[in-house]
Amino acid sequence: MPLYEFKCETCGVFEEWRSLAQSSRPAFCPACQTQGKRVISAPAISLSSHLSLRRPSSEPEVVKRDREPKPQSFQTQSCGRPWMLNH
Repeated sequence: MPLYEFKCETCGVFEEWRSLAQSSRPAFCPACQTQGKRVISAPAISLSSHLSLRRPSSEPEVVKRDREPKPQSFQTQSCGRPWMLNH
C-alpha cells in the first residue's frame, strides 16, 4: 500500500496509508477532522549497497574447471531387495 500525503489548512501536512482503489477519496485530518487536500510529492527511492549498479555484460562469463568431474558409478545389489539400495 502506498503512503499518501495530505495537507490540512489549519494543522499542516499529514500522511495516510491507502490502497490504490482509495487513492482518490478525500482524507480527513486526524487532529481537527477537516478534509485535507492531497499533496503530490516525489516518491522515496532507496538505493542500497547490495544492488549492483554496473551494466550487465551482453556475453556470459565463461567458467573453466581445473578438472573434469568423474562419472557416477553404480553398484549392483546381490540381494533380492532392490528397494533397499545402498543401505
